[in-house]
Amino acid sequence: MVVIGIDPGVALTGYGIISQEEDGEISVVDFGAIVTTNATQCESERLLLIYKQLIEILDLHCPAAGAVEKLFFQKNARTAMAVGQARGISLLALAQKSIPVYEYTPVEIKQALTGYGKADKHQMQEMVKLRLGLREVPKPDDAADALAVAICHLQSSPIKIIGETQ
Repeated sequence: MVVIGIDPGVALTGYGIISQEEDGEISVVDFGAIVTTNATQCESERLLLIYKQLIEILDLHCPAAGAVEKLFFQKNARTAMAVGQARGISLLALAQKSIPVYEYTPVEIKQALTGYGKADKHQMQEMVKLRLGLREVPKPDDAADALAVAICHLQSSPIKIIGETQ
């Protein structure tokens, strides 16, 4: 099964695509970030760029599921709004391609990867590297975060499926 994890943001939207074999082994298919840091672009153009590039990535890899990080409380309302918009674009792209969407909070992602819901960024990045058998921590950080979301989904999906049928 191929899964895309998405870490939404307006300046950088991280994506990570992993595959799980029948024996449970997971491997990296692709990862990176959609970069929209051009200060001369208006917000709507930046969101359109995220949308178009996500559609290209989805068309290229045809994931069976999409896992997106849930928006958590931000002290800065402006940042929260921008992340919310990028998150909405991500959900729209997945829905348009009829890809089932699963959402996870940062605490759920940290718990799934490290067993500790308050793990720091370094611990998370190291666990992504170890779990995927990589030589280095994926860069940029947003890509590593997106891979963590995808891993979380693969580890949580059997539980969610059981919970959904009851």
